[in-house]
Amino acid sequence: MSGADRAGGCGGWPLFEVFVRGKRGLNHVHVGSLHAADAEMALHAARNLYTRRNEGVSIWVVRAQDVTASSPDEKDPFFAPSGDKVYRHPTFYPVPDDVPNI
Repeated sequence: MSGADRAGGCGGWPLFEVFVRGKRGLNHVHVGSLHAADAEMALHAARNLYTRRNEGVSIWVVRAQDVTASSPDEKDPFFAPSGDKVYRHPTFYPVPDDVPNI
């Protein structure tokens, strides 16, 4: 059950997306959503819901309405412009024979 399900609507409180950075990871990972009156309340609720076993070292909460994302349906046209930049790929550069990995 997600934090949003537990909130039960919460009288029109905004929805927040929760990201946690684990002890071993370098990146914040989306772990769920919850409703809260404000960002500070969302941060405390996220800590209680998503880091009960001390698995996090950092939490981000972001209002869901403030998240802008690309659509998987637009994957090809959205990411296609980077495909024609051959200098971004290691095949463009000569690799010395004594270099085992890039």
